[in-house]
Amino acid sequence: MKHQTLKALATVIALAAVLMLGACHKKTAPPPPPPPAPAAPTASISVSPDTIAQGQSATLTWQTSNATDVSIDGIGAVQPGGSQQVNPTDSTTYHLVAKGSGGTQEATTRLTVTPPPAAEAPPAPSPSEEDLFGHTVKDIYFDYDKSDVRADQQASIQADMLFLNQHSNIGFTIEGHCDDRGSTEYNLALGDQRASAVKNALTTAGVNASRIKTISYGKEKPFCLEDNEGCWQQNRRGHFVYQK
Repeated sequence: MKHQTLKALATVIALAAVLMLGACHKKTAPPPPPPPAPAAPTASISVSPDTIAQGQSATLTWQTSNATDVSIDGIGAVQPGGSQQVNPTDSTTYHLVAKGSGGTQEATTRLTVTPPPAAEAPPAPSPSEEDLFGHTVKDIYFDYDKSDVRADQQASIQADMLFLNQHSNIGFTIEGHCDDRGSTEYNLALGDQRASAVKNALTTAGVNASRIKTISYGKEKPFCLEDNEGCWQQNRRGHFVYQK
């Protein structure tokens, strides 16, 4: 009886072992690990020099990795790495975009373009001696029917003398003029007296008389043609003419 019991127990243990072994053979294997994510792109861009004058060039250089599509604004699609000469007319920011299966990367660089220096205006020509004479030497004016230099004309005589003495090589003529009242003969004589009065005032002030010629036009060459005192006054004068 004891022997049969042991035999039955052994049978139960053997069956249990077989069942357990079968269960182990049916266990599912774990899934494989996921593949690594694609690497993100890298991008860099630079320009040398970073400041140029208009008309000059600079070198744009870029480098990327893990990118299949690379472009630069204003240039278009480019190789993953390279360089290119650029010569924009204005300051420009170059924007690079690198795209790949791992994403997008951007980079920028700026090139400053300075305008050319303003052209220097040619120096103004120096005024000629004749121009200086015409702008500086002032006519001397007279009262009606008079040939003496008025007190209010002395300042003009002194200014004329200073210029003429500073430009001692200039020769000139003093023209005597009158207004249109009186006869032609009378005014020719009066004009001569006025031209001589101006010459005497200048020589007294130190201007060499050999530089001075005089002539009278009387009333024949009026400066003003209106028939009034204001106009007549402009015609009663000793007028200076530069001699070439």
